[in-house]
Amino acid sequence: MEKLKILWETTALANFQPAQLVMIVVGLLLLYLAIVRKFEPLLLLPIGFGAVLTNIPLAGFSEAGGLLYYVYKVGIDTGVFPLLIFMGVGALTDFGALIANPRMLLLGAAAQFGIFATLFGAIALNFIPGFEFSLKDASAIAIIGGADGPTAIFLASRLAPDLLGAIAVAAYSYMALVPIIQPPIMKLLTSEAERKIEMKQLRHVSQREKIVFPIATLGLTILFLPTATPLVGMFCLGNLMRESGVVDRLSNTAQNELINIVTIFLGLAVGSKLSADKFLTVETLGILTLGALAFGIGTAAGVLMAKLMNKVWGGINPLIGAAGVSAVPMAARVVNKVGLESNPHNFLLMHAMGPNVAGVLGSAVAAGVLLALVG
Repeated sequence: MEKLKILWETTALANFQPAQLVMIVVGLLLLYLAIVRKFEPLLLLPIGFGAVLTNIPLAGFSEAGGLLYYVYKVGIDTGVFPLLIFMGVGALTDFGALIANPRMLLLGAAAQFGIFATLFGAIALNFIPGFEFSLKDASAIAIIGGADGPTAIFLASRLAPDLLGAIAVAAYSYMALVPIIQPPIMKLLTSEAERKIEMKQLRHVSQREKIVFPIATLGLTILFLPTATPLVGMFCLGNLMRESGVVDRLSNTAQNELINIVTIFLGLAVGSKLSADKFLTVETLGILTLGALAFGIGTAAGVLMAKLMNKVWGGINPLIGAAGVSAVPMAARVVNKVGLESNPHNFLLMHAMGPNVAGVLGSAVAAGVLLALVG
């Protein structure tokens, strides 16, 4: 009988805590969203599975010596995984639309307004009992507004590692909900006539221009905001490999095998932070609320800036401002879809890619600014 009791006590069933069961359900919900609803499956699937694994009693996945412990230490704690993801994204990105119309940088910058507005919102939450966000915590939460998962993970690992799981889940969840969140904001802030505006075809961009662009971007970042060079530098490296045309094997590896491998481990590492003691807190609810607010403000700021640019220069459809958030290329596709609803001949995809890739750079710069100020 004693042996049976000892055997029972070594099982997970005898050691489950209610909070761990709740978090396993959360992990299963993320798996459902990834598999059935197809919301950001490349990240939500490994994150959800990692959440299940880390909440299994006695398994020790996230404790010293466990697989997820070392995956997190090697890839997230050091900041390596988000940087490798940025290199892969750079190799996948065509800056042609932005180079052809540099004014789109203003839209990428305007969409980052949500980040800094949410920074003050997170600090303001401290007036509500139960919230105790430091300036570093608030900065890490605010970056959700950039709609850039790797940037959010990179900044959270530097400023607020205890909040990493909630911040990453919020960032990727809102990225997945772009087709639901953005259209109502876009339609609310634009008139039917504005949504029908057709934009002129972009000029051809030479290979030389595309090669110079990442080098020049990195140079400016080094001079004016060195804290952003880890993200911008890896992004520019990936893009230079793509556009140079002399290292196709390296470019293809960065675009495919490398980014896929890193994505698996990145998701598992983030999932390892979804333990019951870190996720089931009032702060998590605040993070999810602020993340939605940040994303909405960023979208609105981009649209309003595009309206202003249309007033000044003319011929700019304000819808493309919504693509200033860096959810590439989903935000650009949403812009194109909403534009076609108002005008079946209005193809905005390539025009929206300009502010979309500008948003990637904008979120990296915003992260560099926050690191410089509070890091």
